[in-house]
Amino acid sequence: MRHAANSMLGLVVTCALLSVPTAARAWWDEGHMQIAAVAYDRLSPEIRLRADALIRLNPEYDRWVAGVPESLKAQYAFVKAATWADDIKGQIIGYSSSGDNATNANAGRNIGYYDHLSHAYWHFEDIGFSTDGTQIEDADPVNALSQILALRKGLSASSGLPDDVRSYDLVWLLHLVGDAHQPLHATARFSHDQPHGDQGGNLSEVVNATGVKMRLHAYWDGLFGGYSTPYGAIFDGLTNPDTKLPEPDPVLAAEADPQKWFEESQKLAVDVAYAEPVKSGTSPVILDRTYEVNAMAAARKQAALAAARLANLITATLQ
Repeated sequence: MRHAANSMLGLVVTCALLSVPTAARAWWDEGHMQIAAVAYDRLSPEIRLRADALIRLNPEYDRWVAGVPESLKAQYAFVKAATWADDIKGQIIGYSSSGDNATNANAGRNIGYYDHLSHAYWHFEDIGFSTDGTQIEDADPVNALSQILALRKGLSASSGLPDDVRSYDLVWLLHLVGDAHQPLHATARFSHDQPHGDQGGNLSEVVNATGVKMRLHAYWDGLFGGYSTPYGAIFDGLTNPDTKLPEPDPVLAAEADPQKWFEESQKLAVDVAYAEPVKSGTSPVILDRTYEVNAMAAARKQAALAAARLANLITATLQ
């Protein structure tokens, strides 16, 4: 990935950085694509070619690479593919959430692009906690953890599944590994005021440093910015000295058990995302500088870990 032309990235990065998000999504486009960009950079040339071949089977591939120079199409498509699982919630015609929930018979199916359910509940695993003694409810039976495990198995070269299904699995994994490292995709706070949980901060409001009121979940989703192009995300994640992701702790990066990823994220949510003033403040909570600095530092470390672990997962399944 480091071979990409910086001059071409520079042509679009200014526009990318000025763009704003259009909807609430995990890490939003910029965060997911930065994670994918760094992961792609960590793949060997051989594994990269195998991943590229699967990405080309996504129905949106031609649209993703329209107008992109031939030498950059594979890289660009891989990075853009990390947003597809959010796009099918509304931007891609033909996908639906009607009758789609974590307890129905089709909730965890893995049938490839024939599946036109958007599966919103695949994006999180709510490992609950409470600070006031409120009873905690179990996470949905089909969730981000169950699907990472299932899709990883399906992606494996030994799974026997056809390549179009394995393509679907890879594109979902590009997104879900990022979701697993967003702390508020791994927990929900249960309280007397919210006895069924706050849906990972979606029912809690905060006010950021610029005076904008938003959901706590959206605050964390937006820490890397909003909408971006793959060019912008590649530049920001790999090249821009002000924003490029740090090198992750090698011991943590080597952790291959997705359950551990969610446990780590849940702990980080309790310790950082729900730290003061969120912990005991009255909604909407006004965030202070200490909170915001700690949140950004935690998010960058998590994204770096997500990128390394995603690259390791792809390598292990495609070799």
